[in-house]
Amino acid sequence: MQASAKRRYYQNQAPRRLSATSAAHHSEFLRTGRIDRTAPTWDRETKRYLSFEEVAERTNRKLVRAGETTHERLNAFHEAIRFPKIIFSRAFEEIPHLGYCHVTTASTRFAQRGPVHWSFYIANFSSDISESYPFFENIRSGNVRMYFAVAYEKAAGDTLRIDRSMRKDGLLFRTANPREAMKNLLLLGAPSQSLRTMIKKL
Repeated sequence: MQASAKRRYYQNQAPRRLSATSAAHHSEFLRTGRIDRTAPTWDRETKRYLSFEEVAERTNRKLVRAGETTHERLNAFHEAIRFPKIIFSRAFEEIPHLGYCHVTTASTRFAQRGPVHWSFYIANFSSDISESYPFFENIRSGNVRMYFAVAYEKAAGDTLRIDRSMRKDGLLFRTANPREAMKNLLLLGAPSQSLRTMIKKL
């Protein structure tokens, strides 16, 4: 990701109301009986520029809120499905309005193999998963979110790496649809075939 020297952020807030005394609308009405509706009543030039740190803080706050809401909904679905709450977020240094949130980590036993460990994330962008940290490439911003679960395995020492034994990119699923993401997560967390059958019908 290339840093952009020209990128600037400013607070998107309602325009400030101009002082009534500055336009003296009440005096004009008392003198003529008319209200001048052509005079501006809002100051649209007021902007407060934000630092990258402030933008990153706001991005992280929104992502964490989305992660907490998603986790609550997951654990409220059925008493037999419980995911640990492991929520943290990261905003990109060069483009702090974009970031991702880790929501939970669990393991699922697939047929023909042992348990697969995975983590679930929410990102406020769409991208491909790359082979090196921070695992995102071809980032596409816009009014879109990406919900995905990626398999991981232990590497040398205490580090973790993407488990590519199932799929090349390690993804168990990726979607822009929050309903589809919830369904996939519930299937991964369901402890029995009967519960998985019920979830598939949703």
